[in-house]
Formats: sequence, C-alpha cells, structure tokens
Amino acid sequence: MEASLVFPHQLFSSSSALSKNRKVFILRDPLFFKDRKYLADFHKSKLLLHLLSTNEYKEELIKAGYNVTLIDSEDLSGDDYLEDIIIKYGLTNIHYCDPVDFIINSRLDNAIKNTSVVSNKYDSMGFMLTNSEVEEEFFNKKSYFMASFYKKQRKRFKILMSNDGSPLGGKWSFDQENRKKLPKTIHPPELLKINYNNKEIVRAKHYIEQNYKNNPGSFDSFNYPIDRENAIKALHYFLKTRFEKFGTYEDAIAKNETFLFHSVITPYLNIGLITPKQVIDEALAYADENSIPLNSLEGFVRQIIGWREFMRGIYISDGVKQRNSNFWNYTNDIPSAFYNATTGIGPLDDTIKKCLDNAYVHHIERLMILGNIMLLLRIKPDSVYKWFMELFIDSYDWVMVPNVYGMSQFADGGLLATKPYISGSNYILKMSDYKKGDWCEVWDSLYWRFININRDFFRKNPRMNMMVSMYDRKDKNTKLRLMNVAEDYTDKLFS
Repeated sequence: MEASLVFPHQLFSSSSALSKNRKVFILRDPLFFKDRKYLADFHKSKLLLHLLSTNEYKEELIKAGYNVTLIDSEDLSGDDYLEDIIIKYGLTNIHYCDPVDFIINSRLDNAIKNTSVVSNKYDSMGFMLTNSEVEEEFFNKKSYFMASFYKKQRKRFKILMSNDGSPLGGKWSFDQENRKKLPKTIHPPELLKINYNNKEIVRAKHYIEQNYKNNPGSFDSFNYPIDRENAIKALHYFLKTRFEKFGTYEDAIAKNETFLFHSVITPYLNIGLITPKQVIDEALAYADENSIPLNSLEGFVRQIIGWREFMRGIYISDGVKQRNSNFWNYTNDIPSAFYNATTGIGPLDDTIKKCLDNAYVHHIERLMILGNIMLLLRIKPDSVYKWFMELFIDSYDWVMVPNVYGMSQFADGGLLATKPYISGSNYILKMSDYKKGDWCEVWDSLYWRFININRDFFRKNPRMNMMVSMYDRKDKNTKLRLMNVAEDYTDKLFS
C-alpha cells in the first residue's frame, strides 16, 4: 500500500506529500509526547495543543476527501515503531515532508532501510527556503552572520525592496528603534479569544491528567488556535490590534504582561496551521493598506524570513555539532526552583510563572532573563535545552538547538554569536517596569563572578574585554562581597 506520513508539526493544508489517491497516517510520534529514549516532560499546554490539533487536522482531511488514520503515541511505543507501522499496514511506498528533526529523520531512515519501503521525501512547507537553498546558504561555512543572510533573503524574495535594489526606508534593519520599555499609559490588547469544542477539550484535558499528571505547567489559560480557521483569524487579529506597536515595544518586559504586542503565532506556525509565506503575504498586504510603521513591519519580517530561517539553516548544517558542545564545560543540572518559580529572583520567578501558566514568554525574556541567568549559574547546556523543550509550547528541536547551544548559552563557542548574551540587572531594569531590589545584588554578583571566572576568554573578546577591566577596578571588599553573595545564592539554589 502507498501512504502519506504526517507528524504533529506538519499540519499543512496542502503539500506534495499528500494525495487523495493514497492513505494518510497522522502519527502522534512519541517525540512529541513521551519518548522512551529522549526523556522530556512536556508542558501540559503543549500536549493539549498536539492532541487537539491532530484531531482537528484529521477531520479537516476527511472532509476534504482523504482516507485518514490517526495513530496515538501509545501505539507507537516500540523501539522501532515506524518500522512496525510500515510492516503492520503493508506499506510499500511512503511519502512525507522533511520533519526538519534529526531524530525523526534518523528513525525514518532506519525504518526505510530495514523494510526496503520506497520513500519519497519532500521539502517542508514550514519554511521559506528549500532544502537545496539551505545547503547553498549554510553548508561548509566556518561562521554565520544573520545580518548578511537576512539581506540576501530580502533580495531573494523581493520583500521591502525599492525599485533600485535598496532596502525600503534606506536601512536593512530598524532594530535600533525597537528597544523601548512599555509606558505605564499603554495597555496591550488581549489575544483573540479562541472557542473550543467543550467535549473534545474536556476529554483531552482528562487524558493528559490521567497520563501526564506530573508534567509541568497548567492548561487552565490555554488559548491557542488548534485549527486552520482560528490560526488565520488569530493572525488577522494581531495585524489589526498589535502590529502597529509591535516594533517599538518588541524588546520590552512587563511584570504583569505576557504577550504585549507580539504576534504569538509560533505555537500554530510551528505546527503548520499557517505557513511563513502566508504570514509574510498577509503582513505585507495589511501594511500596504494601513498605517503600519516601517520599524514594526521590518522587525516582524526579520523574525520570519531572517531569524526563523537562519535558525533552521544552522540546525541543518551544524545542529549535531552544537548539540554535542559544551564550551564552558559546565555540569550543573537545572535546579527544581526553575520548575516551580521559587528561585527568589523576582523577574526570573515571574517569567517562570508565565511559562508555567501559558507555555510562552517572548524572545527577550527567553534570552535575557532565562538564558542569561542559566548561563551565569553555569548550568550545563543539555539541561538548559531540555528545560526549554519542556516548558515552551512552540519548542522543537530545529529551533531550540541553535537558540540554546548557540544564542543563549554560547555552548558552541561562537559559531552563531560573537559574544555570550549576558548582562547584569541594569539591562532588565532598563527594559522593564521592575524596580531595584535585593534581586539586583544577586544577579549582579552572579554576573561579575562569571566575568571573573572566564576572564581569559573575555580579555580576548573585543566586545567584552572592558568588563574584565571594570571588575579589576573594583576594590577588594566589593569583589569579596560580590563573590560571597554569588556563592551563597548558588549554594542554596543547588542544595
């Protein structure tokens, strides 16, 4: 029998892998729920998203005339579950989109080899670039520069370009305009309220509580699209209500705000309910008809065709190398306080609570609060990766490997970033509504300890060498105080 295989993050409305002339198997692969080898306790909201969205996708395909079978993760629990499916259903020819996941691809390759099934692999609709274009851009490179990659993609797709080939507005990036804190007088609008089939969501929540009771997080605030119709509605709602101010407050942090003016499209973009091409087309069309500031439009475009494609490219070319890297040789595991928001550092605990409640915080909170403090605490990158994979609704291997091992933890030694993304408390104070407090001394002590311990590295880094000089200029008592505060805090946290 000839069949199409679909994984939970490939819910595309159409793709070369789908055909009404062959059976479609939607596989609730264990890697998205509970894998026997790669252990991870995913946030309950993420489990809920995958259960509901795969159900909705099945119904969508059936209504469109496809012959569909949905296979639960419990029925894919063997060591060679993909091979078992091929044998059980007598599959002779399989069609599938590239999962953009090393482990799934490896398991598929082994199943294909062991069963001699004919395989047909297609480019993923989840990205703008084809696999061959990724190879052209990323293979056999010693280092990568997002700015030059982004410029090339703007030209490739003819997005925000003037007729003479120059960038619209005279600049490739308006990032310098996108670093304002949120004024007290501005209140971000709520996300679009999603309505669900009550019977289905109650059944799914019950299933999760029965089978994943000890997983982190809550689904009480779950409000993410699970079908194509609501995904498109949610995108349109962002364009109408938050797009205008998105750029200006893109990096802002607010104690009592989770989503601010962000699009929050990644939960459904990363599972295929919409595609990046759809997102870009809709955003450009809306901006063309409405007064959307260029800094907001360009900043949004950069996230989609710049950073998102850049992360995927680096994952494909160097993800294995990154995953096995530990530049700092750190060995600390994630403290339990990171799962229950009891670290004692106000902004950190508030951010963790947002994760537990919504399985989401925006990119600056991920990088400059969570990733920043994890690096200062010298937590091993594998543990950081696992935590991010578990706590976020939009986490997948292709995005978390380069973001954690590269951007956040500098575990790859500089393949992706020119310096570690670390800071003291001043950055958080500058970008947020948090006030100075005891937490500042703890954070700053951890920061200066990190600088001092790694002084040989920072001395050689032109973007960071002044920090070593600043530390050295501090008096003896100040240095002693910084080290004592840092050690006391870490002793308690890791005890």
